[in-house]
Amino acid sequence: MQLSMSQKPGLYIMHDKEKGRGVFTAFQIKKGDVIEICNVIELQPFELPIIHKTTLHDFYFLWGPSQETCVLALGYGSLYNHAVQANAEYVLDLENKTIDFLAISDIAPGEEITVNYHGEDGDTTPLWWQKD
Repeated sequence: MQLSMSQKPGLYIMHDKEKGRGVFTAFQIKKGDVIEICNVIELQPFELPIIHKTTLHDFYFLWGPSQETCVLALGYGSLYNHAVQANAEYVLDLENKTIDFLAISDIAPGEEITVNYHGEDGDTTPLWWQKD
């Protein structure tokens, strides 16, 4: 049995006028540190088109070997905001059914923790809300 680590102590949510809620840290996080390991709730493949018609559309991750379904991340996992030059990344662990958030640079106390929603830091492809 694998024990799942939840979140790193000192994570908290703050509201930003432009981005809404985001995840911040009260403590220094070093490059390479695990920030949070989030268990997921996996939806059935037939539910993927349905989620696009709900409020959950902005909070899910594509999932599976062919990204044929989706999941909701527990913990703070669905609340990390996007940045092209992010300070964290996420790894989909299909075997353990977790999404692991890792620091890709040092993150100072009071700083927002961000990920690139495309999964690769520096990817500038427009996101769903930027395509209009």
